[in-house]
Amino acid sequence: MSGLSQRLPSLDAVQQARAYHSLKYFLGYESNGRWKSGNHLDVLTNTLERVSSGELRRVIVTMPPRHGKSEVVSKKFPAWHIGRNPEDEMIISSYSIDLSRGFSRLARDTLAANTAVFETEVDPDNKGAESWGVKGHRGGLNAAGVGGPITGKGARIAIIDDPIKNAEEANSQVMRQKVWDWYTSTLYTRLTPDGRIVVVMTRWHEDDLVGRLLKKEEEDIAAGVHEGERWTVINFPALAEADDYLGRDPDEPLWPEYGFDAKRLAQIRRDVGSYVFNALYQQRPSAAEGAMLKRHWWQYYTFDPTRKAYDEMVQSWDCTFKDSDGSDYVVGQVWGRIGANKYLLDQVRARMDINATMQAITQLSAKWPRAKLKLVEDKANGPAVIQMLRNKIGGLVPVNPEGGKIARASAVAPEIEAGNVFLPEGAAWVSDFVEECAAFPRGAHDDQVDAMTQAINRLQYRFIAQPGPEEKGGFYTPTEREELGGNQTSGIRRLR
Repeated sequence: MSGLSQRLPSLDAVQQARAYHSLKYFLGYESNGRWKSGNHLDVLTNTLERVSSGELRRVIVTMPPRHGKSEVVSKKFPAWHIGRNPEDEMIISSYSIDLSRGFSRLARDTLAANTAVFETEVDPDNKGAESWGVKGHRGGLNAAGVGGPITGKGARIAIIDDPIKNAEEANSQVMRQKVWDWYTSTLYTRLTPDGRIVVVMTRWHEDDLVGRLLKKEEEDIAAGVHEGERWTVINFPALAEADDYLGRDPDEPLWPEYGFDAKRLAQIRRDVGSYVFNALYQQRPSAAEGAMLKRHWWQYYTFDPTRKAYDEMVQSWDCTFKDSDGSDYVVGQVWGRIGANKYLLDQVRARMDINATMQAITQLSAKWPRAKLKLVEDKANGPAVIQMLRNKIGGLVPVNPEGGKIARASAVAPEIEAGNVFLPEGAAWVSDFVEECAAFPRGAHDDQVDAMTQAINRLQYRFIAQPGPEEKGGFYTPTEREELGGNQTSGIRRLR
């Protein structure tokens, strides 16, 4: 038995071997089991292992604040890679030299505490926090602040961890250009021929470093001048969206194990607002003023919408549900028109199947009985809804939209810019509505935009006839009159 024991490796040796070969296991080993992993961090460690081996040379990882990116990428990965590749030089950079120096110091101390794993030592004659080396080898780690010098330093792997400090810097075109100039003229030039770059950051602005890198790659490919490896992009939104990289259900949190559950993220969204949340936590920054539909164009009203007399009222429904995965939203809106002004009076928005959609239409119709005309896009699931509800609810009119989504939004943009479209000030859903419109057409969702453009396009049409004395609720095109049953007086078909 003693002979067998002598031939078997010790438990420590087995653990050390696993830590040497696996970055994920190393994180647990060096923390004595205190490390809290997550599915996104498993993907991150696997990606960094591929960077270490040279399989990947250009990697972008975007993820929310406080979700483990710096701990893995900037503090532990350099120690793990240099421990296994003591001839390699690395550069770690961030928005300030102080932060980069702190990352470097922790990486140095991590390597020094795990000599049994790597059989390498920090050089006692070159062990500064800003720059340190490996005893008997050429490798080591050098820290740099974005915008600062990296004179005389080379890198097989360069890490950029959050090159922008805060919103003020992100919104400064001068600062964004400074980051870009430093990347192209300083950091990039320090790479070895087989050098690798890892950019890990929280998005602040659509024109930030990640935005520019991807835009340049797209332009170079279109021009036929792109050479080398394309960027591998891994995006981790705090709340899952459609086609989530990790296979999460929509709105499923990224790291609930660490306290960022749905309740906590909802509170963060309320505290910071949708504009900041979509950028920092969902990694979907949009222009400060908006893209096609500017934030400052919207007007707001404070009156009770149920007590106002409207020239015309309509419901508008975007029924793009999918029974298979529920990845899309169903949106129903109620709009009123007074003269040239259009007022968004109410909205429901949720992930629904067809039964829930029919119930929502029934409930909104009961709440707003004067909104007799109900526009339903005659695509996707619209025909199914119309067919199933036609005998239960009157006024359902199929709308066959002309042109694409962008064309329809362009048609209503002048109305919004002119100040003729009003939103209810203080309504809980208004902030998300404005943010979706501002992000259009690049946002993750456009269901609210679709319902809105459908309604406003209808309300701004030049009507073919003025309402008669018994048609105070509005007037309709010939097609719509036919759908509503002409001038019949039974049920909802008579307009009041």
